[in-house]
Amino acid sequence: MADDLGYREIGAFGQQKIRTPNLDRLATEGMTLTRHYAGSAVCAPTRAILMTGRHAGHSPIRGNREGGGWGPEAPEGQHPLPADEVTIAEVFKSRGYATGAFGKWGLGGPGSDGHPCFQGFDHYYGYLCQRVAHNYYPTHLWRNHDVDVLHNNRYFSAHQKVAEPLETDAAYAERFAGGDYAPEEIITELLGWMRAQHEQHPVTPQFVYYPTVIPHLALQVPQEWVDTYPSDWDESHYLGNRGYLPHPRPRAAYAAMISYMDHNVGRILDLLDELGMSDNTIVVFTSDNGASYVGGVDREFFNSHGDLRGHKGQLWEGGIRVPTIVRWPGRVAAASRSDTVSYHPDWLPTLAGAIGAEPPTGLDGISLLPTLTGGLQQVPHEFLYWEFPEGGQQQALIFGEGGRWKAIRPALRNNPDRFELYDLLADPGETSNIAADHPEQAASARRILADERTPNGLFPIKALDE
Repeated sequence: MADDLGYREIGAFGQQKIRTPNLDRLATEGMTLTRHYAGSAVCAPTRAILMTGRHAGHSPIRGNREGGGWGPEAPEGQHPLPADEVTIAEVFKSRGYATGAFGKWGLGGPGSDGHPCFQGFDHYYGYLCQRVAHNYYPTHLWRNHDVDVLHNNRYFSAHQKVAEPLETDAAYAERFAGGDYAPEEIITELLGWMRAQHEQHPVTPQFVYYPTVIPHLALQVPQEWVDTYPSDWDESHYLGNRGYLPHPRPRAAYAAMISYMDHNVGRILDLLDELGMSDNTIVVFTSDNGASYVGGVDREFFNSHGDLRGHKGQLWEGGIRVPTIVRWPGRVAAASRSDTVSYHPDWLPTLAGAIGAEPPTGLDGISLLPTLTGGLQQVPHEFLYWEFPEGGQQQALIFGEGGRWKAIRPALRNNPDRFELYDLLADPGETSNIAADHPEQAASARRILADERTPNGLFPIKALDE
């Protein structure tokens, strides 16, 4: 799962500037899901929804509720996933799988009930805390319950500005980089774990969850990757004035981060080939939400969302429609596409069905196996539901045949009466509010929006809770 990757930021989904050959290969060998949606508009709730198969109106985690501060001595972690939640990892363990997670967790800090090793994972390596993950050169990562010190890095804040451009690229690296690049440490651990599991326990199947931190800000990537992109892309330096760290070549750095992520996907695919596991492995690629709007990201230059409206942190299409690819040799047709309307809650029942496991009760997701394998007719969602309690507070719904209608309440905090309706089949860019022209659809959406949530005191939305 990528972090803040926009809908059109990989080649298979229309990207023209950023090179993603391995993801494009994955699409050639599998299926692209053109109308797949994230569970939420930001990191933590999306991760909780993916893990539990329950949408944002029922999820125990609906926003980025922090469990500490920003300094190097501050407690780490976000609000923990409760102990009684049944996660996708626990479903795999129930079928005898070895389970590993590598990357950004965001569902509970050290020692909490939400720690991945308490949520079904045999092995974990990466960032437990999303705030720490803003810096790609941290002082440490976590291996299970132990700190793994990165001795070649020193502490510095991932949120700094400079008043004017530094003299050289090297000057930026000296101030805003280190010797141990965390994404490289993480992918190395992941590949090593997969190899060791295969060699030591060859008959034990594996479930690997790889929530990479890329391309979430800050703009940090080894210089050799930056240098693969044109120097004339960047006429000016990014000085950190819109959050996160400065960079002398922000467009090149952003593209380089995505290409580096793609390279790591390729390393996983190559290892599957080497170990003879490719033909018996389902690979799912997706993103946790749309592209960011701060920190030097230039969405217009990269056409990050195409004609889709909005970005990370919003329930417009650009904030939640995400590039998604599935490869399953012999079961999923190569170079196929599907416009089945689906979202992150669907992966728990889908993968449970694929391995013959009984999914937990009370899920909001449905199995996508009919879509993926072309077997039985796909039972469609009656609706897809979202709510987001941060910022201006939002609520959204996709419903109707083919996922035609989109209702959104985009300003619940300050304007709870604002209600909009869009025909996504005719207007995927959500440019024309047609609520007044379709009173029956608007009324139906209002009923579902009112009914399809359980209030959560940790993530209140006053306009909905009172």
